[in-house]
Amino acid sequence: MTLYAGQDVRDMPAPAKGARSADADRKFVTALARGLEVLRAFTSTDGLLGNGEIAERTGLPKPTVSRLTYTLTNLGYLRHVERLGKYQLAPAALALGYSALANMRIRQIARGSMQALADYAGASVALGTRDRLDLIYVEHCRSKRGVMLRLDLGSRIPIATTAMGRALIAGLPETERDWLMGYMKRQEGKRWPRVRAGIERAIGDVAARGFTLSIGEWERDINAVGVPLIAPDGSGAFAFNCGAPAFQFTRERLESDIGPRLVNMVRNVEADLNGR
Repeated sequence: MTLYAGQDVRDMPAPAKGARSADADRKFVTALARGLEVLRAFTSTDGLLGNGEIAERTGLPKPTVSRLTYTLTNLGYLRHVERLGKYQLAPAALALGYSALANMRIRQIARGSMQALADYAGASVALGTRDRLDLIYVEHCRSKRGVMLRLDLGSRIPIATTAMGRALIAGLPETERDWLMGYMKRQEGKRWPRVRAGIERAIGDVAARGFTLSIGEWERDINAVGVPLIAPDGSGAFAFNCGAPAFQFTRERLESDIGPRLVNMVRNVEADLNGR
């Protein structure tokens, strides 16, 4: 998720807990943050962007964007496609993402169990973590049978209306959850009462049975279950989901079968992360 037009990079919710202190703000390097926002503007569906498009997505002035894309190109993070007058991510940027994934221990621990559940359910099972107001898939397994969702590693889904997103919110410590919901309230505007109701329902569901559902609330024909995991090794907050088209995953099946199985899988992953 990129900046809203005219929004300062420091106004967006970062992965760190809580708000920055005054001392941390003095250490904040705005030029670096803006350069990273340029890289964030590229998505899996929009791999080629011009300076004007990047400026629109980031809210940065076009002259600033031009200087940043020039610098990032010289550093090897962007490649300029002269024929189109646009930029695309270059291997140096891809290497950063690969290094992050390769060193994410939870992926290696969880993958086998995720694939087993995906094969059993004939569905997709994903592991995600928060990136501002999105969840980004850091691992994804799919069954060889059944109708598959058009999502994969690196896909982004909204935090507010998905089973994975709501599960992650429910799993956060209360102070961090309140801070995030306060930010979401400002962003959602008139939609907030409905969004808040869904999140509060999810918090209650996770407390009562360990999982929460999204029944057509993100996409009308998609049903899913989500379970949170706060990594005991301190590596962050994550959530797992298992989703499929609504005709394949009824509410009854999610509640009586898939949800409990996903909870059991996540508890096993948690134990393995804890070294047990």
